[in-house]
Amino acid sequence: MSKKVDFVKSIHGMNESDLKARLEEDKQRLKKLQFAHTISPLENPMTIRGLRRDIARLITELKLKEQQA
Repeated sequence: MSKKVDFVKSIHGMNESDLKARLEEDKQRLKKLQFAHTISPLENPMTIRGLRRDIARLITELKLKEQQA
């Protein structure tokens, strides 16, 4: 399976507090990557795009869980 499908399946099983913790962790990681990329180019700058998309998926899943509750 693809990495995206595995990620989506893993976040479906998380509860709200786990999603919020993962979201904050990924936001911090994104800031660090962007800072590192500003100083010197990353070997693979597409990781920034992938991380932004993962954050969007986490936010979407979190909103869905909050609507259900």
